[in-house]
Amino acid sequence: MHITLAQKKHVLGDKEANLRIIEETAEEVDTELIVFPEMFLTGYKLRDRLWYQAEEIPGPSSYRLAEVAEDNDTHIVCGMPEKIEKGSRLRNTAVLATPEGEINRYRKTYAVNFGPFEEKRYFKGDDDLPIFETPIGRIGIAICYDIFFPEITKAYSQQDVDMIVVIAGSPSVTREYFEKVIPTRAIETTSFVLFSNLVGREEDMFFWGGAEVISPKGRSLGKADHFEEDVLDVEIDLHELVKARKGRPVISDTRAEVMYRAADSTKEDRS
Repeated sequence: MHITLAQKKHVLGDKEANLRIIEETAEEVDTELIVFPEMFLTGYKLRDRLWYQAEEIPGPSSYRLAEVAEDNDTHIVCGMPEKIEKGSRLRNTAVLATPEGEINRYRKTYAVNFGPFEEKRYFKGDDDLPIFETPIGRIGIAICYDIFFPEITKAYSQQDVDMIVVIAGSPSVTREYFEKVIPTRAIETTSFVLFSNLVGREEDMFFWGGAEVISPKGRSLGKADHFEEDVLDVEIDLHELVKARKGRPVISDTRAEVMYRAADSTKEDRS
């Protein structure tokens, strides 16, 4: 299966320009899945402009994504701010558009709110962990900070996902953490992990790119440049999942009761 991680520089606050980048990229590549980073539709550091840039899903921009996916017979993942209802906080959302013109979404579970990040001022975390059944496989999605919480990817692995798509807005100060944790998530779930990160500068944030595809055994199958635009095209073979899971059966050996017991013990200690 042919997949593409689109490490293109976005235009902060210009949805139309970014949609054109998505359209042009989809026309240039012949692929079954194109992944754009977190908040690629608008850019990340919009602050209060987020309230005006956010859209309902489905809505104008997600419909455009679906049209591009349908016109180019591909799947597209792209991050954007989602408006839920008037007066409520937004959601940091990944749209998955299909070749059939369908619009799916995953909402970020963990809003990040330390250091240079202030997501909780605008975004609320969500509790839903949908699995997307597609012709190219079962897909789970995580957004940036989510990947530091292994319960998310572990939950996906217990539902037999084939690939975990991670879209991120990771600046250079967090690069070393992501480059360590992404392969770990692949190994502990024996799944393909597709990592797509913003690239370029927004005010005092420098996004480092480094898009990468990791095999179910933790091997890098391709990595994009750091701090530069790049388009990473990778062929993956889903048959590798069978070999990896037979050789290291972490999915079938997982004992959910251990996790629950540990969580209950922690609650008792705090009470």
